[in-house]
Amino acid sequence: MGCMCSTLASKFAFFPPSPPTYKILHPETNDGKLTVVASPSSTTTSFPLPHADDNSLDVLLIDNKRGSKIVAFYLRNPYARLTLLYSHGNAADLGQLYDLFVQLKVALRVNLIGYDYSGYGASTGKPSEENTYADIEAVYECLETEYGVSQEDLILYGQSVGSGPTLHLASKLPRLRGVVLHSAILSGLRVVCHVKFTFCFDIYKNINKIKNVKCPVLVIHGTEDDIVNWLHGNGLWEMARDPYEPLWIKGGGHCNLELYPDYIRHLCRFIQEMENITTEIRLKKIRQNMHVLKRSCASHCCRIKVCRPKCPECSIPKCVKCSWRPKCSSCCWKPKCSSCWKPKCSSCWKPKCSSCWKPSCIKCCWRPKSLKCAGPSCCISCFQWRCCVGGTQSGLDRRQDG
Repeated sequence: MGCMCSTLASKFAFFPPSPPTYKILHPETNDGKLTVVASPSSTTTSFPLPHADDNSLDVLLIDNKRGSKIVAFYLRNPYARLTLLYSHGNAADLGQLYDLFVQLKVALRVNLIGYDYSGYGASTGKPSEENTYADIEAVYECLETEYGVSQEDLILYGQSVGSGPTLHLASKLPRLRGVVLHSAILSGLRVVCHVKFTFCFDIYKNINKIKNVKCPVLVIHGTEDDIVNWLHGNGLWEMARDPYEPLWIKGGGHCNLELYPDYIRHLCRFIQEMENITTEIRLKKIRQNMHVLKRSCASHCCRIKVCRPKCPECSIPKCVKCSWRPKCSSCCWKPKCSSCWKPKCSSCWKPKCSSCWKPSCIKCCWRPKSLKCAGPSCCISCFQWRCCVGGTQSGLDRRQDG
């Protein structure tokens, strides 16, 4: 039932440009290089497309595990140290984003790869949540095998719907360099209505996956976004394990954040800091996080989250294995032996009257000292504490027994 609902939800979530803004020409020579041309049926012709002799661009056809062929653009920068994997938003394809890719490649000094989801642009298949997951996994495998890019040198970038596959892959890569979430969503259903629970038919459950991302996360969101509310970005930033300083663009919408100067400025600073992060710094940060985690768990014991008592008045035990051991060592509640509850000091446990406290059994360790009194008197001198595991000793005292 959940899969049927998810498939139905996917039909209302994806809007690929129709017709596509570009098409792929297969090579007629033996060099094997694919080229991109504008689609003749497309009404949008204002987007610049790459030239056939552009050596800094590779047009790729990648097979994913679900049988689709994914189109990807790989843009090289000779000065790059990191690679940016860009997952675009809804209602767009690579033909519309190529000019932005060129600007980001130059401004950020990165190699950049962007791809079209199944059913978008010239990619085959149908758009769905599971297909987008297969698409980004196939692109990452291509980066590893064809270009030698490791996860330590990779930054994932997800815009709007692209935040779904981005966080899906980021949650599986523990040594990833960084993640950028641009106008991201908490989940598909939460874009339509405000719900506090995650339902089985929801798609792109980023609210659950963000907690598994171990690398720094930069969140960029416009305060006037009328498609994905700013609270989505703020929620993801608050739940991130290693949140980077967010960028809330005042007055920014959903599709125009690239036009603001703060966008490229803040993004450049993030990329530079990610470049300067060495393995030693990352290990140090991991150790600090582990130390904070240990300190947060220090007030608990044996995985049972019960607070330890701080004073004798608190009767809550520390845990099952170490119960009745108060935190305060000077407390008079501290027993002298495990088999009988003798108080440490003689001033505690004084009964107010003889009728309110009587021993329940003559074998009990609470026997009074004198046989004349069936119960202890108001004075502590007429009885003493005895341990029932010790020898059987008469309660008579010849010197005090009248």
